[in-house]
Amino acid sequence: MEPQSRHIIAEFSGCSEDILNSADRIREIIVRAVVIAECEVKKVAIQSYKPQGISGVVVLAESHLSIHTWPENGYAAVDIFACGSSAKPEKACDYIAQCLNAGEKYVSVIHRGEIKGEKENSFKHSFETPVTSGL
Repeated sequence: MEPQSRHIIAEFSGCSEDILNSADRIREIIVRAVVIAECEVKKVAIQSYKPQGISGVVVLAESHLSIHTWPENGYAAVDIFACGSSAKPEKACDYIAQCLNAGEKYVSVIHRGEIKGEKENSFKHSFETPVTSGL
């Protein structure tokens, strides 16, 4: 049986400090990323911090996308958890990296909800090999 969902965990380095510290721009990026991933937006929440940094969450019909930024370090942490086979979270991840002008990304994909052995209703997860790349 196919996994129930994919959970992407991404670290983006060398990002634009100005973008990472703009709540409006982060909102725009993550909402567009969800559309690109062919998911449905249910709710968006953005929180700005002083002196800097943004946290954003998009609740999806298929699960969620979150971002946390550290502008002073040019760093963003992104999670995209998407249920079902029609969602394309990898496309959202690539789009966000591009919009943040990330110089480097480190991505892991976790396949969640895989059937564990022969026992029904017993699940596990597995990891894909992390990918590091300069953009």
